[in-house]
Order: sequence, then C-alpha cells, then structure tokens
Amino acid sequence: MKNYLIKYKPFLLFLGKFLLTYFLLTFCYQMYLASFNAEAYEADIFTQHVAWQTERLLQLFNADAYILPNPHEAGLKLIYNGKYIARIIEGCNALSVIILFIAFVVAFTGKLRPTVLFIVFGSILIHILNIGRIALLGYGLYHFPEQEHLMHSVLFPLFIYGVVFLLWIIWVNKFSSYAGKTV
Repeated sequence: MKNYLIKYKPFLLFLGKFLLTYFLLTFCYQMYLASFNAEAYEADIFTQHVAWQTERLLQLFNADAYILPNPHEAGLKLIYNGKYIARIIEGCNALSVIILFIAFVVAFTGKLRPTVLFIVFGSILIHILNIGRIALLGYGLYHFPEQEHLMHSVLFPLFIYGVVFLLWIIWVNKFSSYAGKTV
C-alpha cells in the first residue's frame, strides 16, 4: 500500500488540492446564495451585475435592450427590441465555472504570485467572455428563436468551457510547477 501511495503521490496531491479547493469555494458560494431570499425571487448581486453588464454591452451596439426583475423566479428578464427573449438566473453568472477554473489552477500549483495573477486575470477573462456570450445569445434568440437549443445548450456552453480548457492548458504548460517537466 505504501508503494502505491508513493507511486501515485503527485496524482493524489492534485486530486486532494482540487477537491478541497472546489468544495471550499462551492460551500462559500452556496453560503453567499443563501443570503438572498429566493422565495421572494431575489436574484443575487453578482447575477444582477451580470444582467446589467449584458444590458450595457447590448446597448453599446445600439440594441434596444434592458433588464427587468422577474416576478416569477430569482432572476432577471432580458428584453430585446421590446420582446422578452431570455432570463438571466444564477446559473448564467459563470461563478460555478470560475470556481472550477480556480480549483484546477490551485491543484496544479505554481509559484504564489503567478498563481494568484493567473486566477485573477483568468476569472476576469471568463467573466467578460460570459457577458459577451449572454449578449450574443440574446441577439441570437431574437433573430433565430428556432435555434434556441443549439445556441443555449450546445454552442455557448462549448464556447465557455472551451475557453476554460484553453486557460488550463496554458496554465499547466507555462506557469504551473509542472511546466517544462518531461515524464
């Protein structure tokens, strides 16, 4: 048994750091969400900011877009050219994706400063791209409503998770403590 622990120590350390970070951040996120009254359909602050930033991005491109509270669920309505086309709920804010990203980077630890900087800039990049994703989805739902499933369930998740995957590849190959090591 001891030989297996020694042999698989790098994998077990990776797995332990990943799971610890992921569960700790997820627990903190759930505590944050619990501070909002979902029964009164109160959306969390971060989701509200994501909705507001999506609204501003669409307006930047001269779209007639605005956000309204959703009286039927904890979220906001995206109105585009006078038509209610999408709801922005907690799952749209990409925080769970950012938590996954952070857990992976921490699991492949590098030096403290590059790790922190990569987490901060990677999280900001994911957030910005998520705002663009929601805005493009809103535009797409208005012009191509029959393609809702393809856009919402296939293309846009593929895009956001693809970006996270690329960031992970960059992290492991350029900045982590494993970068440059050969097996």
